[in-house]
Amino acid sequence: MSKENPNGQDSNEPEHEEPIIRDKRRIDPETGKVRQPAEAGSEAPASDPDLAHEELVDVGPTEGVAFESLLSDEDLDVLSGQSTADQLAAERLADLQRVTAEYANYRKRTEANREVERERVVGETVKGLIPVLDDLDRAEKHGDLEEGSAFATIAAKLRVTVERLGLTAYGQAGDPFDPQIHEAIFQQPSADVTVETVADVVETGYQLGSTTVRVAKVVVAVPA
Repeated sequence: MSKENPNGQDSNEPEHEEPIIRDKRRIDPETGKVRQPAEAGSEAPASDPDLAHEELVDVGPTEGVAFESLLSDEDLDVLSGQSTADQLAAERLADLQRVTAEYANYRKRTEANREVERERVVGETVKGLIPVLDDLDRAEKHGDLEEGSAFATIAAKLRVTVERLGLTAYGQAGDPFDPQIHEAIFQQPSADVTVETVADVVETGYQLGSTTVRVAKVVVAVPA
């Protein structure tokens, strides 16, 4: 028997059949939990037996894969109830603390290496100036650096410049003898000392920071 459409005309055309959509996403969009996979060979029964013959439209795993790619295994464990949010937060905090400590150590190593490199470069530069400083010391001992003379002014400027670079002179008569920073070129017995003492400085020593650029050559007075 033909059906009458709203326009009053008979129509023998079958009714439009709606497709069945099966959601195969791993994450339930309503509960947010991970769905347990169905056993092999088992299929979910159709909600309506009369629609079993209708076309099935599979939404596919595309949306599920895209969503899961944004989550880590720990996040999925929380959603599935295998771990708690507090445990996940503790793990994230531990990761953050480890990364922060590694960065702090890296920065300290970088700064230390930078300082060592700076001292090396400056040391190579001032080594070329040390012979000039030796000449100035000899000229001063011979009275050639008269106060107010042009020669004395140039000598003072050069010494100030190397001091700004961090180069410091050491070695004076009366200092305790230290074989780590002094080179003894002569020893003389003396009744005026009870321990080995620098009696005279033949060549001034220089240090750059914690690095000895040149040891001082001295005459050592030893107890008689």
